[in-house]
Amino acid sequence: MGLQFFNLILFILCASPLAHSRNIPHNSKTTLLNVADSIQKTHQVLNFKFNQNNLKQQQHKSYVSSLSSSTLSLQLHSRASIYKSSHADYKSLTLSRLDLSYGDGSYTVGDFVTETVTIGATSVQNIAIGCGHNNEGLFVGAAGLLGLGGGPLSFPAQLNTTSFSYCLVDRDSDLVSTLEFDSPFSRNAVTAPLRRNPQLDTFYYVGLVGISVGGELLPIPETSFTVDATGSGGIIVDSGTAVTRLQSDVYDVVRDAFVNGTKDLPTTNGVSLFDTCYDLSAKTSVEVPTVAFHFGEGKVLVMPAKNYLVPVDSVGTFCFAFASTTSSLGIIGNIQQQGTRVSFDIENSLIGFSPNSWVMNGVGVHLEKVAMLAYMNMTS
Repeated sequence: MGLQFFNLILFILCASPLAHSRNIPHNSKTTLLNVADSIQKTHQVLNFKFNQNNLKQQQHKSYVSSLSSSTLSLQLHSRASIYKSSHADYKSLTLSRLDLSYGDGSYTVGDFVTETVTIGATSVQNIAIGCGHNNEGLFVGAAGLLGLGGGPLSFPAQLNTTSFSYCLVDRDSDLVSTLEFDSPFSRNAVTAPLRRNPQLDTFYYVGLVGISVGGELLPIPETSFTVDATGSGGIIVDSGTAVTRLQSDVYDVVRDAFVNGTKDLPTTNGVSLFDTCYDLSAKTSVEVPTVAFHFGEGKVLVMPAKNYLVPVDSVGTFCFAFASTTSSLGIIGNIQQQGTRVSFDIENSLIGFSPNSWVMNGVGVHLEKVAMLAYMNMTS
């Protein structure tokens, strides 16, 4: 059976209320954003021209490297680079009918099969996958959802692995993103409880207790981030969602605090789902409030400015990369995760965040970005 447009995009489809704001002494109030560098790199990404010869050279280099290493190696390529390609060697045993839908309205209909999955020189037999013939939504034109969620058919579950981690490099970086199985947390990891919801067992809920802006913990009840008795609410880590989504009342508090700390910056109209944007075309760098996630036992993950104030064009429009949602479910998205190794210790119910940790320690997969963002979706 031939599959066309075989572009593999990873979708890793993962107390009492606060009554007032309080200062966080160890958290800086402001940080610097390099506007000129962000604009330049965004311009390069938007004007990227893919070279087929480079693709062939990179594929050969990756394959040769995989023969001399125990690390699984995989490249990600843009749809345009492999347009009209075909793979006639796809053979599978049909097991049953596949009919799957996702929260964003995307769906796939086809056959449920078992297959030998080969990455580089390593093969794993009898992996259950879905072969979609009718695909609608965000993955149209691409054949690749690697499910790393909490369900029994996810890739980690089928490999019987107890942990995995990924590090998505910055969207404008030339470095290599990585996906890794069975490795310990980094020494500098900020850890938090990894919680599960019996009503939605595919998601990875995190024990978030608060958010600070400008070094000040905001007046947001901890219950805003917890799952209630009906299975609603909570906040998940999901690299298939680009920007962090918060319940409307929570988002308003976070946004207003950020706006209050950026009064000296020139504003402009909102763009798409972003309602807080700035015209930084005349700036080379700006000072902005810090934004941080707070977990139990005083653990804090402070994000770099480029993870929450992002360019949306090549002329200097930057937007606050958080957004509201009408859903009770909050999501920590992939822009806020970039440059951080996110580790899931399934066996011990812990999640770790390790800034600037790209090096792999166990068996892993190299994710080479070619003018695209490697989305990871926590499903299956």
